[in-house]
Amino acid sequence: MALPEDDLSASQALVIDSNPTSRSILVSQLRDFGMGTVVQCARLADARRQLEYRTFDVVLCEHHFSGESSSGQDLLDDLRRNQLLPFSTVFIMVTGEATYAKVAEAAESALDGYLLKPHKATQLGDRLRQARIRKISLSEIFAAIEIEDFEGAANLCLHRFETRGLFWLYAARVGAELLLRIGKAAEAQTLYEAVVAAKTLPWAKLGVARSLLDTGQTSVAVSTLENLISEDPSYADAYDVMGRAQFDLGKFDKAMATYKMASELTPASISRLQNLGMMTYYSGDRKEAEKILDRTTRLGLDSKMFDCQTLVLLAFARLESNDRKGLQRCHDDFVRLIERNPDSKRHQRLSDIVDALALIQLHQFAQALDAVRAMIKNVKSPEFDFESAANLLALLAQLADKAIQLDEVDSVVEALGMRFCTNRALTELLAGSAAIHAPYAERIRAAQAQVLKLSEHAMSLSMGGDPKAAVKNLIFHGSSTLNGKLIETAYLVLNRYAAKIPDAQSLIEMVQDLRSRFATSTARASLGEQKRQAGGLTLRTGGPTAKTPNAIT
Repeated sequence: MALPEDDLSASQALVIDSNPTSRSILVSQLRDFGMGTVVQCARLADARRQLEYRTFDVVLCEHHFSGESSSGQDLLDDLRRNQLLPFSTVFIMVTGEATYAKVAEAAESALDGYLLKPHKATQLGDRLRQARIRKISLSEIFAAIEIEDFEGAANLCLHRFETRGLFWLYAARVGAELLLRIGKAAEAQTLYEAVVAAKTLPWAKLGVARSLLDTGQTSVAVSTLENLISEDPSYADAYDVMGRAQFDLGKFDKAMATYKMASELTPASISRLQNLGMMTYYSGDRKEAEKILDRTTRLGLDSKMFDCQTLVLLAFARLESNDRKGLQRCHDDFVRLIERNPDSKRHQRLSDIVDALALIQLHQFAQALDAVRAMIKNVKSPEFDFESAANLLALLAQLADKAIQLDEVDSVVEALGMRFCTNRALTELLAGSAAIHAPYAERIRAAQAQVLKLSEHAMSLSMGGDPKAAVKNLIFHGSSTLNGKLIETAYLVLNRYAAKIPDAQSLIEMVQDLRSRFATSTARASLGEQKRQAGGLTLRTGGPTAKTPNAIT
């Protein structure tokens, strides 16, 4: 594809290399190409901060950094996972490690290219030029993504793949990611499998596993992931997805071991360290969780990749260990976070939890009770999410552990359980939140059993030939409990038996209203703020970053 000579005078580049001589050579070559601005970084931490707050047209990053536990690949991985690297940026890995494993890893990481040392200026120029050719070739696809026409972009990708047009493998990866985003997991699975058949690539196999998870075939996904990990034990994204699958199955001990492995593979990954810390906390090992959460906070507090729920769980752990100074640091850290994010309702909501914990630590129980009562008022609102439920339940358990109870506490715990116990994973997360006060944890598990009974009774009505009664029963209990499982079951029964229900349309409207207000169609167990699905390709849009509802990481 023809490409006119580039005018780089208005472009910005970032060179990341710990070796001053190598860094100087790269900077000099870029300036010779006419690059307008070239910024240098010798450390990955400095580069991460630059990339979080500035947009560069070109990034040249060394793979190996002496004296650091992480690599350029780890930096790229974290940026991808947290949607901090826009498509417009050309990212080229520079390495002296000319082994197949490193080259393959780079090629499969959605890089724009890699450069082996020692290199000539013409080789770097060719890499930059090829990267720009690909971006121009795929510009129609990414223009559709920019205006959030995801279905149109997916169709363009499918056409490119089917006709084996230029960069058809890359287009297939983008297309499959878009299909997952718009809820067409089965179509995405077919596309990933076609890529595997055409050219076996780890990211395509991982995409098959992700698609299987999204269609509820968790056990099959686990088998696919086990095979992938056995073929490539260093593929960290595969561990992320395996952890998510084990998490969905409620196998917290296995998920924790998997997240630990992923964290050991990439020790500087803030997202993976957060996953491990949260999983350890909810599994009940609060002392170990406190260590991991503290390390995560020290490593990532100033990073956009940091999730403030980490700080909340650290505050709970410090209250349990009676660490007054540590709890105060959590409070002070939240003040800094809110100063940087003054309009974030989530930050303020989570900060209120830490404030209540500080009041409990200071034995100011009357004020703590007032704060908790204010939170209880929101239990039935659409905005009150699972994270809020887990944190409120943990607060109530802390008070109960100190023999302080609100009059309405029993009904509140019951309401939380009946609303949010939609599957085993969510139930065990809630129970883990209340672990310090066993009666609350047992009440949560009892709520799941009750929800299961309600669902089974409705299904027996449906199977017995009275689907209308089943739907009405589910709507009644779904409306009173706001339980997503009951509401979604009503939706499924209606879809299947609408032709046999005379006034189905009115029932459909009622169910759709409940689904839209309480977002039951996207409910899934998750740790902290939801991020991009592990193993996925970052797709930036023109507006606010779209959230992928099914992610753990």
